[in-house]
Amino acid sequence: MRNGGRSIEDGLFGVRFEERTPQSLFGRAILDQAEAPAPPPQRPRPRRPGNAAQALHEARFSLAEREPDLSARRTITWPQLIAGALLVAALGWATWAAPALVRQTAYFVGVGMFALVILIRVFAAAASLAPPRHAPMRWTGAAPIYTILCPLFKEARVAEALVASLSALDYPHDRLDVKLVLEEDDTETIAAIMRMGLPPPFSLCIVPSAKPQTKPKALNYALSKARGEFIVVYDAEDAPDPNQLWAALDAFAADPSLACVQAPLRIDNARARWISSQFAAEYAIQFDAILPLLTRIGLPVPLGGTSNHFRTDVLRRLGAWDPFNVTEDADLGYRLAREGWRTGMIAPPTWEEAPVSIGAWLKQRTRWIKGHMQTWLVLMRTPFRTARQMGLAPFLSIQFVLLAGIVAAFAHGPLAIALLAALLSPEALLSPYDLALAVAGYCTAIYGALAAAAATRDLSLAGAALTMPLYWPLSTIAALRALIELIVRPHHWAKTEHGVSHRQKRQT
Repeated sequence: MRNGGRSIEDGLFGVRFEERTPQSLFGRAILDQAEAPAPPPQRPRPRRPGNAAQALHEARFSLAEREPDLSARRTITWPQLIAGALLVAALGWATWAAPALVRQTAYFVGVGMFALVILIRVFAAAASLAPPRHAPMRWTGAAPIYTILCPLFKEARVAEALVASLSALDYPHDRLDVKLVLEEDDTETIAAIMRMGLPPPFSLCIVPSAKPQTKPKALNYALSKARGEFIVVYDAEDAPDPNQLWAALDAFAADPSLACVQAPLRIDNARARWISSQFAAEYAIQFDAILPLLTRIGLPVPLGGTSNHFRTDVLRRLGAWDPFNVTEDADLGYRLAREGWRTGMIAPPTWEEAPVSIGAWLKQRTRWIKGHMQTWLVLMRTPFRTARQMGLAPFLSIQFVLLAGIVAAFAHGPLAIALLAALLSPEALLSPYDLALAVAGYCTAIYGALAAAAATRDLSLAGAALTMPLYWPLSTIAALRALIELIVRPHHWAKTEHGVSHRQKRQT
């Protein structure tokens, strides 16, 4: 599709896909010969759009035009392709010249990385069992204006519950700027909200139709109209703790180097299905063990998709969200670190709804893995620059958090098959040492889930933790789908349906 003479879907190597072009595994596409705009000699401050057309253009193209190397508009660059081809050629030659040495080196590198990931998870799980520390109140001035952005798309079913949850926030309503961000062509949700008769401080922000139709593009458009000194993003199904805004302000007041704080995300429909219980256990590990550990030792954080609180001026200076990255949250967390800003965690949680069917889970997980691939590729376009901006330890943490997660998604299925073969046959492919390490990895993850369940005082997750090895192989299916989508439709956003299951009373 073209808008104002620009093609907006970039595929591999900067090839742009037209909207009317059929997609296939090999990307049947029309090649647009227009070159991507050259980056400016120095980064200007983002313009504050003065009208809808300019605001829409900025929402779509601002980051890609100002900092092309930081945008996922292109999936992979030619230097990356050449470097990858050279690496494959070098490994091929080395395998031919010294196959035993290559196998042994690859084995020890793989085992070492796997063991390090196990240690990180053990430390994170152990740290999560420590009693929570309640931060003292530090915000002593008047309540600043706080903008709340809630992007909704096909969410008529949960819109009323969202308004009720946000109305329950313990914050002066005359200091709130709540924007329900809706797509122009989502007439059903717009009509449902109009029938409600929104009270102050709620308002509608209608995003004009344009590709890519993604959550970060909608957020960028709404950001141009935000009035708050601080800003937070909530999803349509969210129910934040009433004290969450004050906790975020206290964190910002305590540490001027914080640009963002992440609230923990918890699941309140874990008992609906087995898949939702696994999702809840996974969230407990991520938001009550892994992310707190990363923030405590000052490493970059792949943000969750909701309940991120920002200093608005910092968010604008960074170029806000990348509309072409389908995990814009993780991308923004690493981009904050590149600019020298820190991310913190706060205690008051946000309650969410997990997928309750394998199909819905698979669509969502495919998008997440695809977005993590996009984010890693963007970070590795200029690896030396990224390492110089972040520092060596944060740069290495990207590989052990982001890349390791991608590799694990592909590996879980084959590893499960190998383990099953090892248990059934004494002549299996795995040696006793490999088998012991794999079992240790599974046990560590189960321990992490049990520890996180104890930390959140939700012992119903214990059963889910014990059956997690049956859940992980599903991620390999999602990873393969994500790889295909990365090639044929990198910016496609798979919508998750909400309001489809019973949500239980929340534990705090």
